[in-house]
Amino acid sequence: MDEQDALRFIQEEVPRSGDDAAFIENLLISTDMLHQKSDFPQGTTYYTAGWRSVGASLSDIAAMGGDPIAVVAAYSSPNFRKEEIGEFIRGAKEVCEISGAEYVGGDLDTSDEFSVVTTAVGRSVKPVFRKGAKSGDLVCVTGDLGRSAAAKKLFEGNEDGKANEMFRFKPRVKEGLLISQYSTSMIDSSDGLVRSLYEVAKSSICGFEIEAEKIPISEVLREVIDSTESALKVAMTYGEDFELVFTVPREKIKEIKEDIEIDVTIIGKVVEKDIKVDGKLIENEGYTHG
Repeated sequence: MDEQDALRFIQEEVPRSGDDAAFIENLLISTDMLHQKSDFPQGTTYYTAGWRSVGASLSDIAAMGGDPIAVVAAYSSPNFRKEEIGEFIRGAKEVCEISGAEYVGGDLDTSDEFSVVTTAVGRSVKPVFRKGAKSGDLVCVTGDLGRSAAAKKLFEGNEDGKANEMFRFKPRVKEGLLISQYSTSMIDSSDGLVRSLYEVAKSSICGFEIEAEKIPISEVLREVIDSTESALKVAMTYGEDFELVFTVPREKIKEIKEDIEIDVTIIGKVVEKDIKVDGKLIENEGYTHG
């Protein structure tokens, strides 16, 4: 099985696993695994690795409209160095602080490569699921897309300072809490916009009509990618941006835009079936671990 086949099988066997986080007795629980080879390009600092690892799990809580409580991390490496562990913890603590959570430790182990498994716990009385989008709802996204793809290009060009800065995204916890009051479905864009839309469509039994020119693309990505067309494709499919993709009744979008502090862009609408961009069917393409 490839990764998508494996995920489908797991969802059949474990029904609670089919969303950004599991919801149990007003608690949200999510876990993520990151590896040096696939997730931390050469030049990534341990401070950034701590921030990004913990931030990924906090983003899952945000995508459910939850209020995060705490995060733990299992830290595995070929060897333990005080300075590296210290920088990792500093990054983990700081992303927790800006998200209203607490970093409370975890576990240590040895392995062939640096790897991290993080688990976040949050609260919610009425979480937002991927299921719930209705025909006629607007499709929206927070912030812009392509930030992590741009960071990878910067790492490749040895612009490590700027690359690390872009890799340290802010989990949209505050935004998720606000959006959850009005939205009908929500997901984070960690696997890319297109794959996120497919996941919501599968859960909500619906389709989407997206306008390409409305998709917010990172200006830094535009700078490091040669053509606008390529930048658009990368922004839609690369993933690892951890923005919120959500659906909302048309009459509620004004309230969200008035209350939220960051940009929210309307990129399309919910329809009965198929996922189209500018009227053309688009394949399910997105981030794959490996």
